Amino acid sequence: MPKPTDQRPEIPPGTLDLLILQAVTRGSLHGYAIARRIKERSGGELLVEEGSLYPALHRLVRLKQLAAEWGTSENNRRARFYRITTAGQKRLKADASAWQRVSAAVTAVLDGGAPALEMRGLAWTA
Repeated sequence: MPKPTDQRPEIPPGTLDLLILQAVTRGSLHGYAIARRIKERSGGELLVEEGSLYPALHRLVRLKQLAAEWGTSENNRRARFYRITTAGQKRLKADASAWQRVSAAVTAVLDGGAPALEMRGLAWTA
């Protein structure tokens, strides 16, 4: 049985949409290419399973944060390509900002100090 430290980290809830939106900022990609880009950019640490990816893509299309159209993949197969919309760009900007603040706050706690939190306006009281 693998030790917890030997396992890849799970993508925190609510983060998959952020990763998908970021993956398509430079152009349209099909689902497999989105999962591959996330894996590559994370150094192989984040693996997005099909069972999570496609429901998230469909949700983002429904929310009009992604647009989808059929095209031909690099393997000459019919595939649905996703591109970010203006609404998706707005959400990406807001979610990325929130993620950076939360990430900095968690890092500060793990590093054992609150000064970084106070400097960022994230201080809390006990």
